[in-house]
Parts: sequence; structure tokens; C-alpha cells
Amino acid sequence: CLETPAEPEGSVLCQRVRQKSYPVVVKNGVVFAYLGEGDAPAFPDFDCFLAPGTHAFAFKGLIDCNWLQALEVGIDPAHASYLHRFYEDEDTGGAYGKQFRGASADSDIPMTRLLREFTRPQLDVEATDYGMRLFALRKLNAQHMHVRVTNLVFPYAFVIPMSAEMTITQWHVPIDDTSCYWYAIFTSFGAPVDHAAMREQRLKLYELPDYRPRVGRHNDWGHNVQEQKSQTFTGMGFDINVHDQWAIESQGRIQDRTREHLGTTDKAIVAYRRMLLSAIGQVANGEKPPMWLDPARAASIRGPIAIDGMGPAEGWQSYWKDVDARRRSGSSWAANTIPPLVA
Repeated sequence: CLETPAEPEGSVLCQRVRQKSYPVVVKNGVVFAYLGEGDAPAFPDFDCFLAPGTHAFAFKGLIDCNWLQALEVGIDPAHASYLHRFYEDEDTGGAYGKQFRGASADSDIPMTRLLREFTRPQLDVEATDYGMRLFALRKLNAQHMHVRVTNLVFPYAFVIPMSAEMTITQWHVPIDDTSCYWYAIFTSFGAPVDHAAMREQRLKLYELPDYRPRVGRHNDWGHNVQEQKSQTFTGMGFDINVHDQWAIESQGRIQDRTREHLGTTDKAIVAYRRMLLSAIGQVANGEKPPMWLDPARAASIRGPIAIDGMGPAEGWQSYWKDVDARRRSGSSWAANTIPPLVA
């Protein structure tokens, strides 16, 4: 405490008052604070933390609902074929900073066309040391399989491909029970990030200083009937963040899960909820939660790998690893890091 202005002159009360403080770490533009007791856990060697500042960009946005449903939309790989459906394809050369607008690795097919024409992906989920790895497989023909690899980082983040050379790591941090912020680090394995362009794109949707969306419940998320007839599935503009925002906020600020009907494509959500309930039980029993890392274990958790690529229908299981290896070996910074271990 620096001063106690209402105290009598000469009072030394302020010298005896200590304010609570917490350790913080800044990682590529995001401030992480540890609010618990004792020593803070170590950070894993994720790509978004290892990349130099020239190859990373951070942003955030306010969401008007509970953090859990905000997270769960990111671990449903099938939703992109519907919620983010564009009826016409754009020139992929103008896709910088926009998700699902370019082409995936080893293909010149626009992602918009791929998602629109192949709407029933085969989904697989596997446990990892950081949470879960998700596979969305779209078989084009007997020779070609589109492979999308995404990740759930326990407890409240996902890592997904943004483009052939960029990934998104996004956390969902509660403000209270009915609102949260998403915090994202965009990580480039190729050219340095164009920070000005990325920021300009996102400020079209979010206003400062609170990073509050310009569209939402108050204006029906910008819904336009004519656009919905001819351009997009939702009629809510061309920024897919708005589509996701509508999907999660329109459920109510806290989704009534007693009335939901989970399907085959929700297998990652089901697996995650089991993982979350198990972790809650661990903490209730006085144990450390998953992803409470000491320095040695933190150094062994790397990646995670997130890619979109057009691979062989037979042998896709090794294809996505090869894509990641090629991307890392050609990267000015990732080539100098230890690659993630995958079975």
C-alpha cells in the first residue's frame, strides 16, 4: 500500500498493509496470470509460445454466454460444412487472415467448396497428453481424402488450422457464469504475420476498449434475409466469428443441456465433458488437475499439430504428420524447435 490519505498525519498504517499479488507471464501478446496458491505450473512448449513475435498475433473478443458452450463449438468439426457455408467461392489469393477461405495443403480446391460439397465427415477422437486430438475426414473419391486435424487443450482451449501456414490457439476465459472472453494467438509457420492487416480485419467486428462485438443479440447478429438466400447459410455476413457467436449465444447465456440431443458428430464434446467431470472429481479429492505441469513434463508437451490437407485415401494416417514435418522444416523458426511426438 502506497498511502492511506484519510489517516492522521504521520500514520504508518500504509507500511503494514500488503495487497495480494499474482505472478504473470506475457506470451506473444497475451498476459497469463496464476491466481492459485503456491508455485505456478509451467507452460508447455506449444508452438504459439515458441514462435517469435514477428510470427504471432494476439487478439480477443467478448462472448455473451457461458464459456463452456463457447469452447464446445470449436470441438465440433462437422459444423463448418453448415454454419460456415458460402454459396460462392472467392479467389483464394485474397484469403489472408480469413478462416476457411483459402485452399488446404496439397490442394487448390477452395475450403468453401470442400466444406459445401462434402458435408458428412468421418470423425475420430484420440486422447493426448494435453487433452484430445480430433480428425475430420472427408473422402473425395477413391484416391483423395481431405484430412483436418484439430485439438482440445484441456481445460478450455482449442488449436485449429487457420490456413496452410497459420494456426489458431484460442482460450475461453470466464468473466462470470454468463459471459467470457476468447483470447487467441495466431501463429505463422511461414511468412511473418501482417499485424496491421490482422488487427484491421478484426476491429471491423470488435470495438474497443472492451472488445465487444458490433453485432449480437441487440441486432440479430446482423442477419440479412437476401444474403441468406444467395450468399451464406446464416445470412450473417462473411466473418465466421459471427456465425459461431450466433450459434453459441442463441442457445441462451447458459445452455439447457437437459434438452439437448447429442449425435454422432458430437463425439468430441461427449469425450470432453467426461474428461471435465473427471478433472472436477480429481480437484475435489485434493489432487492436481490435468495439465498441471512441472517443468520437465511441460517441455515434453509440444505442438499441437493442426493442419488441413489433401492426402491419399489410403495412408492418410501418416500423411498429416508428413504435412506438419514439411511445414516445420521450411519454417524460419519452427525448424529450430523440437517437433511434437506423435504415435
